[in-house]
Amino acid sequence: MPRAIQIAAFGGPEQMQLVDVTVGDPGPGEIRIRHHACGLNFIDVYQRTGLYPNALPLSLGMEGAGVVEAVGEGVTHLRPGDRAAYASNPPGSYSEVRVMPARTVCKLPDDIGFDTGAAMMLKGLTAQYLLKKTLPVEGLQPGDFVLFHAAAGGVGLIACQWARALGLQLIGTAGGAAKCELALAHGAAHCIDYTREDFAARVKDITGGKGVKVVYDSIGKDTFDKSLDCLRPFGLLASFGNASGPVAPFSPGILGPKGSLYVTRCTLFTHIATRESCQAMADDLFAVVSSGQVKIRIDQRYPLAEVAQAHRDLEARKTTGCTILLP
Repeated sequence: MPRAIQIAAFGGPEQMQLVDVTVGDPGPGEIRIRHHACGLNFIDVYQRTGLYPNALPLSLGMEGAGVVEAVGEGVTHLRPGDRAAYASNPPGSYSEVRVMPARTVCKLPDDIGFDTGAAMMLKGLTAQYLLKKTLPVEGLQPGDFVLFHAAAGGVGLIACQWARALGLQLIGTAGGAAKCELALAHGAAHCIDYTREDFAARVKDITGGKGVKVVYDSIGKDTFDKSLDCLRPFGLLASFGNASGPVAPFSPGILGPKGSLYVTRCTLFTHIATRESCQAMADDLFAVVSSGQVKIRIDQRYPLAEVAQAHRDLEARKTTGCTILLP
């Protein structure tokens, strides 16, 4: 029988168990896919702990790549034998085989490998909607400064490269000199070691006291207040993750004196809610990867059975770039 990683209760990495599962035929609008690689993301941690609650028992994982084995009624953009990759709800990519909705599964170009496909879909589509669609009211033009937290992570390294391709000056933050060097090597114009420097003060120094037009923040609680202080008037704080914990409630009244600021809490799954929007975003990602402007760095590979250690390393911020699980 095929195997999958499931949890029966919310909690730590030890809750994840490799179990036998029954996988049937796809129904209308569904496909069955056999994974060659699965992606690891912080959202998997949020779901494992219950911060993002789901019904139990829960199969984890939001990202994968493999070969389509069967398609259900009404599926026209995929056929059996197609190479495919996805970032998708519901979770379940930590598995050898699964049946899932076809809407957000995209045919993988022949020049992009399965490992790369599994590593880049959730992170790359996230970078796409942030840099292309989550924009300050005044827009972004070449030469503009943006601040991107966790710049040496999977989303961050993609964003560094993509921002450079767009002509933006990305200021990254990362924990430690080695991670800062990694972000700089991938296109960050500047990178601030938050373990040694006040990132808000350094942003003001770098921008001549003006601040940035937009902050992209996946850290959450620990960075939210100072991220606001990095913004220029009419700037945008785009919160898209909670690596340090969820942002505490705050009064919108603080945004006026700081410069009539904007705050949004965004998520990829709103942007890929339709087949058309998902495919358009994926086409943009595939093009920038195939062109070589964005290279997908996979720094960690774990067997699926060692997923608990992968989660421990991710939560301890020991990882850089992308991580994949191999069924």
